[in-house]
Amino acid sequence: MSTTVISTNANTSKTIRLTNGKNFTYVSNAASTEESIPIIDVSRMYSDKLADRQALAEDIRQAAHSIGFFCITSHNINMELVSDVMEQAKGFFALPEEKKMEVSSELIPDEYCGYHGMQRYNPNGWKYRDLYEAFNWNYNPAKDPDHPDPLTPQINLWPKDMPEFEEKLSAYQTEMIRFARRLTRMFALALHVPEDFYDEHVKQPEAGLRILHYPQQEARRDEQNGIGAHTDVEFFTIITSDAEGLEVLSKSGHWIKVKPIPGCLVVNIADCFMRQTNDFFVSTVHRVINESGRERYSVPFFWGINRKTLLSPVPTCVSEENPNKYPVMTAGEYYLWRTRRQKRSWLVGENQNETSTE
Repeated sequence: MSTTVISTNANTSKTIRLTNGKNFTYVSNAASTEESIPIIDVSRMYSDKLADRQALAEDIRQAAHSIGFFCITSHNINMELVSDVMEQAKGFFALPEEKKMEVSSELIPDEYCGYHGMQRYNPNGWKYRDLYEAFNWNYNPAKDPDHPDPLTPQINLWPKDMPEFEEKLSAYQTEMIRFARRLTRMFALALHVPEDFYDEHVKQPEAGLRILHYPQQEARRDEQNGIGAHTDVEFFTIITSDAEGLEVLSKSGHWIKVKPIPGCLVVNIADCFMRQTNDFFVSTVHRVINESGRERYSVPFFWGINRKTLLSPVPTCVSEENPNKYPVMTAGEYYLWRTRRQKRSWLVGENQNETSTE
């Protein structure tokens, strides 16, 4: 999820080189609410009528193609589980630094799990390092709500002396896995392929989550980010937060402030999905700058297909006139390449000129 800013003159446009190999340019570092992301009522995903689900899928298709971000309402997710996670997050991030470092992400270099420390990274090259800390946890096959697998061990780091931490975080993860499988079917319809197109590929999915803590930012936005501009890795991300701060880069090159709506979740397309749809779905650059006047907590859920699945192009997204733009690899190979590249690029001044997967 990291990037490098190539030009940083406040009076000129800025070009961002992402770790997915693409460049983006934005016009100004300011953000506004003059543009907005779509809001979609997803209650029709629960309808028994295919026509209702197809109509919803067309709304999703338009949002995923035009900007790659949208808010969802009427999703039926138990928001009390979100509250439980937020409370656990506050307790964990209040621990002494040495306790949090006992589960440091550096202990498992090729995975996103464990603790990421405060102000350790500066991927966008600002004056001050990014003002956030985070804890990630991966998919646990034993707690899958639809396809439990108690024989395959989880790859995670859990803190000691927090008896409810794993339980509360995993309960929300289970809820989101169940929901994401249903939403994936809507995305399949949005791509004009059969509704069950991805069913076999999400029985053992990528389904990691992250809790993030952003202190109130005192430095100017031209000097520091909460978390730097980036794109996500997997298929799609579902985000909930308790304060404003999320900003999305529009196609016009301006930053859009995303105002949090109570009970509403934010969905964004990630890079694996963009690759598999041959860029029809858009994985859009986004960042966080916490100018809310309070501490900010957020919980993104990262959803993707089984790591053994080939990222072959969706049939409706390629043709003789529009050939596949990307080499075919497994989702796991892409995940590993991005994980290693991003963890290295988090280091201040790290050179990111590794071999491209483009």
